[in-house]
Amino acid sequence: MVTLTFIIYLAVMLGIGIVAYRRTQDLSDYVLGGRNLGPIPSALSAGASDMSGWLLLGLPGYAMSAGYGAFWLAGGLLVGTWANWLLVAQRLRVYSHRAGDALTLPAFFEKRFEDNSHALRVVSAFFVLVFFLFYTSSGLVAGGKLFETVFGLDYQLAVVLGAVAVISYTMFGGFLAVSWTDVVQGLLMVGAMVLVPVIALSETGGIASTFDIIAAKNPELLDAFTNADGSSITLIGTLSLLGWGLGYFGQPHILARFKGIKSKDHVPAARRIAVAWTGVSMAGSLAIGLFAVAYLKTDLGDNETVFMVMVNAIFHPVVAGVLLAAILAAIMSTADSQLLVSSSALAEDFYKALFHKDASPERLVNIGRFAVVAIAVIATLLAMNPDSGVLDLVSYAWAGFGAAFGPALMLSLYWKRMTRQGALAGIIVGGVTVVVWKQLEGGIFDLYEIIPGVIFATIAVVLASLATREPSGSIQSKFDEVVAEVRS
Repeated sequence: MVTLTFIIYLAVMLGIGIVAYRRTQDLSDYVLGGRNLGPIPSALSAGASDMSGWLLLGLPGYAMSAGYGAFWLAGGLLVGTWANWLLVAQRLRVYSHRAGDALTLPAFFEKRFEDNSHALRVVSAFFVLVFFLFYTSSGLVAGGKLFETVFGLDYQLAVVLGAVAVISYTMFGGFLAVSWTDVVQGLLMVGAMVLVPVIALSETGGIASTFDIIAAKNPELLDAFTNADGSSITLIGTLSLLGWGLGYFGQPHILARFKGIKSKDHVPAARRIAVAWTGVSMAGSLAIGLFAVAYLKTDLGDNETVFMVMVNAIFHPVVAGVLLAAILAAIMSTADSQLLVSSSALAEDFYKALFHKDASPERLVNIGRFAVVAIAVIATLLAMNPDSGVLDLVSYAWAGFGAAFGPALMLSLYWKRMTRQGALAGIIVGGVTVVVWKQLEGGIFDLYEIIPGVIFATIAVVLASLATREPSGSIQSKFDEVVAEVRS
């Protein structure tokens, strides 16, 4: 019965991909859906592509291990979601359209600073590809754990099956397929996040009884300032968890939703929907991990399988199949977005910018589809290790994007004096800092790498901009026009 549910779900998603394929005429349609998304699909698509498989695997597993300490992570992410929609969405929607209808983040940087050397575009695209390989790999790891746990398949085979499913409709439908399926997947995810902890509570005797059981097993789980072993959470540890919120300003797959929304006037409504969806989903995810401590009688070998174990234990196979499809929804909703942004970077920012400036729209779409397959194959190879942790892979990619692109993007939207050299310095310094910091450990180096990455990148943007000539009059006048339009 569970297998049948999965087959029906995949058939529906592929059907959406085929419909979107018929509406995809050029690269703008393929990459941004013709900039024609309303507030509801924009909000749900941004949320679903943001949260990915880690919402149902990594975060519940972490909550099961850390207890109340996981609320620091969730709090940072919720504030980051709200700030991203508030500070970035409208300006990026307006600016990306005025900057030569820039379809990708690397293209936006190039056109924002009138960089005829293509250095900004190529360097940005390089970091997009590098970090998305790890991010997409995390989704395929989650898929492998899902099929391995539910169907008893070999892990490597499970990873391959998940990759094939994601490739199929991303390659054909592009942004429209990704966004429409994200609406379905976003609703399914939030439904699962609410239903599972509510039923778990009812079976453990209610809230008071559940927390009594947790306290009896390990009272440290109910203290937000201690680790599960009783040691105090350090300042570095707390900042590292809160620092996840900084990553939102540089995530290309989320920022693409801002560029694809129909109008800046739809942003306030989309922001309210997105923040509400994120808050409910993360609260449910944390509750699943925490309540599992009381509900489950034995320890799990891998805490990241807790959602799947809880669903199988609580529900009838038909219902369990639907809820487990929520994991597949979460995995697909992010992996497809990541593949789409990566393929766009290859087609628009490498192929068109460097090799074939006059390439036809149809050729660029085909190049993008080929890139989906190539990138997915590499990500699949990276995901083949069954000991890989979903949260670990996500944290590395999240930090890489947040540090490489976050400061450069924010300052480009708000600081007229910023220069091309400043943007280039910020992107390089931010990305390299994350890679280097990740290799170090002990003391200050235990701080989550996104924080030093963002700090150093911001300093690099400011110093390099001030050390170089002011932007041209055309760049500054366009900046003023964008500000005026956003405020109108």
